[in-house]
Formats: sequence, structure tokens, C-alpha cells
Amino acid sequence: MKKKAAPPETTAGTRLIDSHCHLDMDAYQDDLDTVVASAAASGVDTIITIGIDLASSRRAVALTRKYSGVFATVGIHPHDAVEGCDQVYQQLRELSKDTKVVGYGEIGLDYAKNYAPKEVQLRTFAAQLELVRELRLPVVIHDREAHTDTLGLLREKGPFTAGGVMHCFSGDTDLARQVLEIGFHLSIPGVVTFKNANALRDVVREIPLEHLLIETDGPFLAPVPWRGKRNRPDLLLYTADKIAEIKGITIEEVAHQTRQNTMALFSLNALDADRVAS
Repeated sequence: MKKKAAPPETTAGTRLIDSHCHLDMDAYQDDLDTVVASAAASGVDTIITIGIDLASSRRAVALTRKYSGVFATVGIHPHDAVEGCDQVYQQLRELSKDTKVVGYGEIGLDYAKNYAPKEVQLRTFAAQLELVRELRLPVVIHDREAHTDTLGLLREKGPFTAGGVMHCFSGDTDLARQVLEIGFHLSIPGVVTFKNANALRDVVREIPLEHLLIETDGPFLAPVPWRGKRNRPDLLLYTADKIAEIKGITIEEVAHQTRQNTMALFSLNALDADRVAS
């Protein structure tokens, strides 16, 4: 069995933020304490765990009580768009008042899977964008094979004064620039390490680091050499290392700037995000 490569080395004190993970999912149920502790030991001391439906959003908020370095978002993923209704939106509105809820999402459109009918996705996405404007929270966008409709609704319902991020960015440099034009960031996942991810590497090469976040999307999309395995926040170092290689800078520079970007977008400074997850 081929041995995994040693994790990228960083200097003491290097700290990263996993801007998008799903800690409430079953994949972490048996060893979540270890997962969070291993992340902190690797320098990933802050994790934003993402709500994808009402139940998931509640679990995400509950996890912020257990781990000081974990923050949450709430929302309805396009796969679960049929859940969207006034009663659910009201409960998400109430959840969003929690002091450790730092954003709304992930919300958006997914025409690759189409687990929910397109018209239902569009209706739920539009309704939640209106809620985002009301709540004045940064928004986390899911866009898979739905670039035109996603950008169209963002332009129609915007501007979004608290900003947002296109999570797990999957477009080309032209789309990336359009996302930046509406004032949003791009979040780079472990996909950037995949052999066939040339378009994403071009985006990383062309877009200034000041506009990028990094994420695991754990438990999905583990970076090479862990591709196909369960993704974990400590594996974020592989993604940061690849971005550093592409840009010809150090992993510490990537860690520092993406951390600053994430803290600014989600207002983590005010919430003492410098505490180590425990």
C-alpha cells in the first residue's frame, strides 16, 4: 500500500481558517473531538461549519457551543430546496441571531445533481437572498453547473452589503472576475490539487490572493494525496501548499492572507476567533 506524503511543513505560529466544512455530518460522528483537535494541532484553529437545511443548521449552531474555534452558518442547500417555506425561513431567521452564526448559506443552485426541481431551486434561492439582505449577513453560495442563473439572481437581488463567497469555486477566470465584480470572494477547495483541475489553477494564478478563501468542504473533496478519502480540516494544509506553489509564494503567506480575508468577511475579529479550537 502506497504511503501518504508527509503533510506540508509550516513555521511555528502559522494559523489557517477552514472557511467551509460540514462538521455535523455522519462522517465525523465517531471522532469529531479528534478531528477538531488534530486540526488545531495542524494550525487550523478556526472552522466555519455550514448549515444545509434546518436540522443541519441547528446542529451546526450546537457545535459552536462545544468548540470555541468553531463558528456556524445557517441556510437551505439547493439539494434541499423543497424545504423552503415561510415557517422554515422564520426558524432560520431566529437561529441566525446566535452570536456564533457568522453567515447565511450555503444556498444556491445545483444543476448537476438536480435533487430538487430547477423551479423549486430558483424559488428557494431567491427567497433566501431576500432574507440575506434583511439579516445583513455574508452569504455562502453553492453554484454547480448553474453559473448564468446564479449570477443573474445575485445581480437581481443585490447588492449584498455584507458581501459573500462563491464556495468551492468551479468556474473559469472570466466567471471569477464576474464574481469579484459583485463584491464576492472565491473559496478554493482541495480540487485545486487534482490532476484535471487546470481551470481552477488558472483562477488561482490570475486572481489576487486578497480575494481568495480556502476550504475543505469536508468530508468531501479531500486533496491529493488523500483524494477519495474522508476530508478533514487538518488536510487544508495541502490546499494552502498548492496555492502557494501556483503563486510562487510561501504557505505562510497563503495562510496569513486567506485568514485575514475570512476574518474580515465573516467579522470573526469581533467574535474572538483567535481562540484555539478545543
